[in-house]
Amino acid sequence: MSEKGIILLVEDNLKILEANRRIFEDDGHTVLTADTLQKAWNHLKTIEPDVIVLDVVLPDGNGFDFIMELRESCDATVLFLTAKDERTDKLRGFRAGGNDYITKPYDIDELRERVINFLRLTRRPPPRLKLGVLELDVAASMAFVNGGDLSLSPKEFALLRMFAQNEGTTMSAEYLYEKIWKAPMVEDTQAVRASVSRLRTKLAGSGYTITSQRNEGYCFKKE
Repeated sequence: MSEKGIILLVEDNLKILEANRRIFEDDGHTVLTADTLQKAWNHLKTIEPDVIVLDVVLPDGNGFDFIMELRESCDATVLFLTAKDERTDKLRGFRAGGNDYITKPYDIDELRERVINFLRLTRRPPPRLKLGVLELDVAASMAFVNGGDLSLSPKEFALLRMFAQNEGTTMSAEYLYEKIWKAPMVEDTQAVRASVSRLRTKLAGSGYTITSQRNEGYCFKKE
C-alpha cells in the first residue's frame, strides 16, 4: 500500500483540477485544491502539505515566483505540472525550488507514481533518534531521558526534534517559529522563548542543553 499524504493541487484548468483531485482522493490521500495562487496561500496559512502539484501559468501570477517565495518558509515537495515545455522553463522551475517537472499532456499514472515516490521518501522519519541517554520516538512524538518520559507538548517535541536533527547549528527564533508554528513570527518571540525555557528544564540529566545568543538564536549541543 502506498504512503498516504496531504497533497495541494494548484491548477486553473478546472477539468484537470477535478480529475487529479478524484485520482488522489481515491488513493486515500487528503487533497486540497486551488485555482489561484491566493487560494493556495490561504491553504498554506493553516497546513503544510507533503506534496504540491503546481501549474506555472495562473490567473494571479506564476508558479516560479510562488515557489521562490514559498521556499522561505515551507519544505514541501513541489512537482510542476504545466504546458510550458521549453528547456529554459524546466531549468527555471528547478532553480526556483521545484523537485520535479512534468509537461502537459501527461500520463496520469506517471503523475501518481511520482507523487507516491515522493511521499515514500519524505514520510518515513526515523522511528527513534538516539543521542546518548536522550531518545526521541518520532512516530509517537515522545522523548525520554534514561527511559523516563519528558512529557513534552506537541510544540515542545517538534522543537526538540528540530534541535536534535540540527545539533550544533544555531537557528534563529524567527526560523524556529516559522517551522514549528507554521506562521510568520512578526515581533512576538515569547512563544519560542517560553518553549525553549521549558525544554531546557525538561532536558536536565540528558547531557544536552540549549544555548542562546543574542540576535542570533538557539543552539542545541552537549553540555
